[in-house]
Amino acid sequence: MTDFAQVAAQLEGQAIELPSWAFGNSGTRFKVFGSPGTARTVEEKIADAATVHRFTGLAPSVALHIPWDLVDDYVALRRYAEDQGVRLGTINSNTFQDDDYKLGALTHTDAKIRQKAIDHHFECIDVMDATGSRDLKIWLAEGSNYPGQADLRGRQDRLHESLSTIYDRLGEDQRLVLEYKFFEPAFYHTDVPDWGTSYVQVAALGDRAVVCLDTGHHAPGTNIEFIVMQLLRLGKLGSFDFNSRFYADDDLIVGAADPFQLFRILFEVIRGGGYGPANPDGHSDVAFMLDQCHNIEAKIPGQIRSVLNVQEMTARALLVDRDALTAAQEAGDVLAANELFMDAFSTDVRADLAAWREERGLPANPMRAYAESGHQQQIEADRIGGTQAGWN
Repeated sequence: MTDFAQVAAQLEGQAIELPSWAFGNSGTRFKVFGSPGTARTVEEKIADAATVHRFTGLAPSVALHIPWDLVDDYVALRRYAEDQGVRLGTINSNTFQDDDYKLGALTHTDAKIRQKAIDHHFECIDVMDATGSRDLKIWLAEGSNYPGQADLRGRQDRLHESLSTIYDRLGEDQRLVLEYKFFEPAFYHTDVPDWGTSYVQVAALGDRAVVCLDTGHHAPGTNIEFIVMQLLRLGKLGSFDFNSRFYADDDLIVGAADPFQLFRILFEVIRGGGYGPANPDGHSDVAFMLDQCHNIEAKIPGQIRSVLNVQEMTARALLVDRDALTAAQEAGDVLAANELFMDAFSTDVRADLAAWREERGLPANPMRAYAESGHQQQIEADRIGGTQAGWN
């Protein structure tokens, strides 16, 4: 097995983007829970994300959601983020909270409603121009609930036309990232239910259209690491939305339900060339992002725990002796190959990572350091009054 000292340098450039909405109130489909200290403005969300970065060194950017994060001046918001020590990242569109979109947005039969949804994405691209963001991420809550309700082929055709119009508006350095989800809120069919549909749609657009893989958006038992491999092989894996699921799209802390799955996914990312030094523009080809809701736990430490989980499983995945693994695989030595994999996963790297952080001026234990800093108590005292941020 590879020694930690040999992989430590490969952890240097790891960047995990935080979602602004993780710092607002969330809950279940029945109730959104409020909690003390929750951000009330997009600026406070960014400040919370910057706090996670200060304690971990792993989260240099924060994704925005439009219209949840609407402001009058995105150039000023970009400067504010930079003053906080982070940058603005992915811009996420929203076509699932408007009455006009009950029967679809980019797939709707009414050309006026489709144009309304397209215009919203144009607005998001304008935001990207002001913030310097590379990625426009699109998740569509579109589909049907009953057989015969919708023309399945027609919806795919209209989706292609709508996405093409949006894609053509992008700048040369910008990407369209299409997410998929196998069900909810549509239960008979979803217009982008799986990686194959997302791939088919983005492949028809061009090189700057890629797939977003949300780890919670799969049926039970799905081999997600196989999908990761395939999308990397095809050059179409654009980004991750990391979270954990026990039953469906639970949006729990990444690595909480099945850390071994996270390890396997990250191994395939590394093996497939999706993890490594950033491009000259400062971005890696595969963007690591969290998409989680902290319903009952405090939000800042919830995000700290999340990025640490990704870092830990990345370190373990880097420990796999790739040369020895390849030799065992080619020799057909099933047990030796599996043992190499399991030895790396079972290695406790927490002490090594603590020392790695201290060498870089970071707290050895970011969770403990945050708890002892008094920051949570301070924001709970300061953020009294106003309207707390949430899902709407």
